[in-house]
Amino acid sequence: MKTIIIPTDFSPGATNAMHYGIQMAQAINASILLFHAYQVPISMTDTPIVLVSLEDLEKNAEEQMSTLKQEVEHICSGKTKIYCESRLGNVIDELEVLSNKTQPFAVVMGTKGSSATERVFFGSNTLTAIRHLMWPVICVPSGKQFGQGLKKIGFACDFRDVVNTTPTHFIKEFIKEFNAELHVLNVDHANKHFKPETPEESLLLHTLLEDVKPSYHFIERKDIEDGINDFTQKNNIDLLIAIPKKHKLLEGLFKPSATKQLVIHSQIPVMCIHES
Repeated sequence: MKTIIIPTDFSPGATNAMHYGIQMAQAINASILLFHAYQVPISMTDTPIVLVSLEDLEKNAEEQMSTLKQEVEHICSGKTKIYCESRLGNVIDELEVLSNKTQPFAVVMGTKGSSATERVFFGSNTLTAIRHLMWPVICVPSGKQFGQGLKKIGFACDFRDVVNTTPTHFIKEFIKEFNAELHVLNVDHANKHFKPETPEESLLLHTLLEDVKPSYHFIERKDIEDGINDFTQKNNIDLLIAIPKKHKLLEGLFKPSATKQLVIHSQIPVMCIHES
């Protein structure tokens, strides 16, 4: 059975992503694995002091997860298998170990919350998850709901070395699982990124994805992120697939000038998958 991992810190932003993940799991008959990691808080003084005992931390985490599991079971009405995992340690380190063990269909996380604290938490942890996890990470914007499902899925592509860099297996599995339309998006301006090999690369991509019958859209725009975001909003794209290294999602994401990054500022969920 497929598994969707949903990390949580019990904040509103995490709860929103959790509901998105629950609805996705119900749509494809997947099980849900709720995950929480906690660390021992240390007072940063001349002499480090442990502020809370390990036993209290563990007890509190287990109580919160037990309550959350009951809430999710109530939402799912017993039709979905729910599992919980609480671990002491770094959030992403423990999530990586858990993901490699369970091989999830996807990891569903929030991108930001309404408060400054939530923005810092979700921003740093989501970015690190994208960097380290080899499994699809779905980044859910605050307030976004799964709604009627995934009917239109976009794939941002630059038509470069597509055979070695396109995670074809994950993309095709996702499209088929939701019986969705696949829209391949390429943004360029005055053929700035057009190369002699571009036509051949586009043909190779079409061959790789032929059985899911993709549509192709060539967007004339100076700014790639602007072009993608504008297209997804105007064409009711439900989810965007991006390859982090290609779209520089791991560079300068939290600098004040980085206001157009796909993940943090997208109005729709972005699924990040590493290169093949």
